[in-house]
Amino acid sequence: MQRRLWYRTILRSFLLTFFVVLVYLLIFINIMEYEQQYDHANFVDGTYWVMATITTVGYGDIVFTSAAGKFFSILVQLSGIPVVFGLLFNLLLSPLLERNIRPSMPVKSPRKLSEHIIICGYNNLVETLLEELSENNVPYVLIEEEEEKVKDLLKRNINVVQGNLSDETTFRNVHIEKASFVLVNRSDEVNANIILTVRSMSDIKIIAIAEDKANKKYMKYAGATSVISPKELFGRFIARKAADPFLRRLTGATEFLEGIAIAEFPVYPKSPLNGKTIKEAAIREKTGSNVVGVWKSGALSFDVEPGDVIRESSVLLATGTPKQLSELRKLTQQTR
Repeated sequence: MQRRLWYRTILRSFLLTFFVVLVYLLIFINIMEYEQQYDHANFVDGTYWVMATITTVGYGDIVFTSAAGKFFSILVQLSGIPVVFGLLFNLLLSPLLERNIRPSMPVKSPRKLSEHIIICGYNNLVETLLEELSENNVPYVLIEEEEEKVKDLLKRNINVVQGNLSDETTFRNVHIEKASFVLVNRSDEVNANIILTVRSMSDIKIIAIAEDKANKKYMKYAGATSVISPKELFGRFIARKAADPFLRRLTGATEFLEGIAIAEFPVYPKSPLNGKTIKEAAIREKTGSNVVGVWKSGALSFDVEPGDVIRESSVLLATGTPKQLSELRKLTQQTR
C-alpha cells in the first residue's frame, strides 16, 4: 500500500512537471516569434532552452532580447529550483539513498530451513516459547510486521523476518512447504485472516491462540487444526480453586508443543509470592517456568511488567516443562 502511494505521487509529480514544461515551451515559441527569432521558434529549440533553463544550467546560446523574454527567463529559472530539487531529490534520490543507508529487514529464511515452526506474532507467551525452542534446538522462524519490533528482536538474536501475515508471499519466504506447523498468535480477527491465508496454501497443522473462547469455533471454521484459549483455561482453574482450595496436583496443563505446556496457577492466601512484584518473586530463577500472563481486575493481560504486584486474587499464566510447572504449583500453594 505504501509503495503504491509512492508510485502515484511520482506519477502525479511527473505529470505536473510535464505540464509546466509544455506551458513554458509554448510561451518560449511565442516570445521568440514576438522577437522575430524565427530560427529558434520551434519545439526542438524550445525544449532544449526550457530544460537548460529549468535545471539552472543556462548555456546562453539561445537568449531573449526583450524585457518580456528576460522576465520569462527569470521565472523559469526560479521555478526550476523546486521542480528539480523537490521532484528529483525528495521523491527519487532521497528514498533510494535512505534505502541503501538504512539496514534492510530480513524477509526470507535460509533455503536449508526445514521441519521448523512458523510463529505468527510476538508477545510474552511467544518469548517463553522461543526460549524453550532454542534450549531444545528446535528450528523456528518468527514473522513480525512492525519494523521497530523486528529490529529489537534481531538485536536479541531471534530468528525473525518481516512480512505481511495476510500475504502468501510471506509464508513462501519462510518455506511453509517444509515447516512442521504454524502457530498463530495475534488478535482473534487477525488470526482468522492468517489461518485462511495459510490454509489456502497448505494442509499444514495450524495451532491458534484465541483471546475469546467464543471465537474458537470461527478459527476452526477458518481451518485451524486446534485452538487454545487462555481465558477458558483460567476459568477451569478458578472453578477448581473454589471446589478444592487445597488442590496440590498439577492439573489442567495444556501441552501445545512436545514437552512444553501452558497452565494457570491461582495464588493461595499463604503463598510466599503474595505481596511481591514479579521481579522480586524471581519465579523463573526458582522454578524454571515463565509467567506470560496475569489475571488483572477481571481481565487477562499478557503485558506482564516486572513491577506488577502478585496478590491473593492473582492468577498466573505460565509455560514450561511439566516439572517446571509443578515447581511453580508448589510455590503458589506453599505456606510461608
